[in-house]
Amino acid sequence: MDPINRRVFLKGGAMALLALASPPEFLARSLLAETRAAARRKTLICVFQRGAADGLSMVVPFGDPAYYAARRSIAIASPARGGQGGALDLDGHFGLHPALRPLLDLYRRRELAIVHATGSPSPTRSHFEAQDIMETASPDRRAGDGWLNRVLRETGCAECGGRTLADPRAHAADHAAGQQHLADGAAALRGVAMGAALPLSLRGTAPSLAISDLDRFGVAGGRDASLAGTFAEMYRTGHGDLVSGAAGEGLEAAELLKRIDPTRYQPAAAIRYPQTEFGRSLRQIAQLVKADVGVEVAFADLAGWDTHVAQGGADGQLARRLNELAQGLRALHDDLGERMRDVVILTMSEFGRTVAENGTGGTDHGHANCMFVLGGEVRGGRVLGDWPGLAPDQLNEGRDLKVTTDFRDVFGEVAQSHLNATHLERVFPGFSVDPSRFRGVLG
Repeated sequence: MDPINRRVFLKGGAMALLALASPPEFLARSLLAETRAAARRKTLICVFQRGAADGLSMVVPFGDPAYYAARRSIAIASPARGGQGGALDLDGHFGLHPALRPLLDLYRRRELAIVHATGSPSPTRSHFEAQDIMETASPDRRAGDGWLNRVLRETGCAECGGRTLADPRAHAADHAAGQQHLADGAAALRGVAMGAALPLSLRGTAPSLAISDLDRFGVAGGRDASLAGTFAEMYRTGHGDLVSGAAGEGLEAAELLKRIDPTRYQPAAAIRYPQTEFGRSLRQIAQLVKADVGVEVAFADLAGWDTHVAQGGADGQLARRLNELAQGLRALHDDLGERMRDVVILTMSEFGRTVAENGTGGTDHGHANCMFVLGGEVRGGRVLGDWPGLAPDQLNEGRDLKVTTDFRDVFGEVAQSHLNATHLERVFPGFSVDPSRFRGVLG
């Protein structure tokens, strides 16, 4: 386990269990008729490129001559000069890295939008600090919970067991009039992370689950009985405290999830996920979404982006990681099929990398980066944002791409336009959310 993932595990392992300790009835409401009522449930799938991906290689500014002056051996050639190893032209100025080819036709079909030069106002170059900032959406690091958990809290009603609010204003009016609210969906499984530990993004008071493997979460055939016994024995205290309550509800979740036995799941015809942990995570997210179990936010990690040495250009270390990302995202998109109308996939990384390559054929910790926004509601086929330029006098601290779009403006647009969050000041405390700054990634 690399240092970054180990720290995330140690920091979040205990919280993954405690996240289950919401009102005891919340899990009992899942997977039944109430979830079927939410026929047009919206889902956000977040993919964290943990380790600081090189956005200048992901989405190549081949129209900026300073790019080639700064990168002698790792630059991606322009479409006109690179042949098969050249950037895949998007708009005459930007191009996708050739390893991202599986995403090219999604861009051309206007299902993929890109926001470039996005990031945090914080100057930190620490992976750990920058990841915490992005996951809490709090550059001053005052927030202790995750932004995705706050979205779930704002779009669900605690008085109604955390149920989803399809129309928050009408829902509030019903409560004011003393009317009983009819559930749009259940609280259970609204927030799901694929992994052993709940990421900071999903930690907070809204119920969320960390599931490293659906097969081992008590859902496959005869194995769940021994798992359930072991789990209960480990955490049963006999005092009715949070830990024992969380254990009991974890067992309830296992029982409910058993109904979508992953050993019988088959992706749509001809879909091939990468044979990696990341590919398995996306495959299981697709299964949960297609099973209508109430998932509104799903989270997956893809690590390995810290390319200080031998980064490579069209081929090499970075290209292999980009290919895994592209193959995984395309498989997820195609597997979900028509459901992509109600799904948005959002990629993010804690910061970018330096414009100039270093002496070992790699890049060091930088500043601004790029985000992918993919889905049926996306106004795609565009590279959005204000391009600051790569000439020496245009750089942040003389070395990095400048941030021209605060990452919270991208998060905020997705939260408001896709998940119907209405109180963004509570989702992003201390940040003045102004829709005029939104980049128009969603229709």
